[in-house]
Amino acid sequence: MTVTLLQGDCLEVLARLPAGSVQTCVTSPPYYGLRDYGTASWEGGEAGCNHLGEPVPTRAGFNERYFGIKSSADNKQDALRKPFKQACAKCGAVRIDDQIGLEDTPEAYVTKLVAVFREVRRVLKDDGTLWLNIGDSYWNSTFIRESSSDGWANKGDENYDKYYAGNGGGVGVGGGKRRSTKHPELKPKDLIGIPWLLAFALRADGWWLRSEIIWHKPNPMPENVTDRPTKSHEQIFLLTKSAQYFYDAEAIAEKTEQIRGARPFGGAGNGKQNHDRNDYLYSGDNGTRNKRDVWVVTTQPYPEAHFATFPPDLIEPCILAGSREGDAVLDPFSGSGTTGAVAIKHHRDYVGIELNPKYIDLTRRRLARVQPVLFAEA
Repeated sequence: MTVTLLQGDCLEVLARLPAGSVQTCVTSPPYYGLRDYGTASWEGGEAGCNHLGEPVPTRAGFNERYFGIKSSADNKQDALRKPFKQACAKCGAVRIDDQIGLEDTPEAYVTKLVAVFREVRRVLKDDGTLWLNIGDSYWNSTFIRESSSDGWANKGDENYDKYYAGNGGGVGVGGGKRRSTKHPELKPKDLIGIPWLLAFALRADGWWLRSEIIWHKPNPMPENVTDRPTKSHEQIFLLTKSAQYFYDAEAIAEKTEQIRGARPFGGAGNGKQNHDRNDYLYSGDNGTRNKRDVWVVTTQPYPEAHFATFPPDLIEPCILAGSREGDAVLDPFSGSGTTGAVAIKHHRDYVGIELNPKYIDLTRRRLARVQPVLFAEA
């Protein structure tokens, strides 16, 4: 199996890939307004400047424990400086950041993703599919968390709820940026509806929107809220390049027992008639049925990844239904390389794109442990 890892802005990298070169794309873009992945760089200014602003107070002892920063002189607060957002006020350096998810508005975020997936559609074969996992967000003014090597504020971290949600939204910790609350329609605390905003925009851009799959999480992340239910699901959208496309239903068919139920449409069907001619014991061929659109999958953090990751069990049906052995699977937001690990396991080639070079290294180590593979990097 061949693994191709490409580092850079996904839109620019996708533009270099040949048209019709991959069979399926399985991906999860950065969610809107939830995390700064630390990919920013600075241009111009003074080489020795740290581009950090004024200290932002946090809970006593927190920075020393999680960042190795010593307590302040009065021993009452720790201080962690956050970087300037657009330009350094001290030396004039300009902050450059190509990551997706930090846009000022949901509309800008959706517009950028539509452009990315337009390139994905070009790269797909005519019978190709896109499996898109996307989470929702609430409109508020809390700081966007910045990813760090400590991973202190990542989903799945035992300290997430205690120190992020319980600390006024993680004020200033990690140098995150504050999102404006001004929007012509959205009010603070509104659920934005990002998944369907994106799905409708992609449909309008030419994709066939074929299915909404609900990823039900039996172990959802606890939320520090008491005025709404805790969220325990996300969406996966199946979109296609053409009206007719490759989909291997048998590869992901669900096992089932014979079920006594209503008579199938059109008469006997595949059922076995019981004493009551209107009551059937029904099962599909070989004791299977077509896979349903609610998938119960437990979240599974990857030890080396300091951010939320795909569970392999969530990706596997997408790859099995959307491709054959030897086909190429694409993930333009490769992250820790979970899509690649599942693709290799099932004898598919993998093309992964990632903005952060640290995650490219992580993916290389991870995939090398799946089985011997031939790496092709650019």
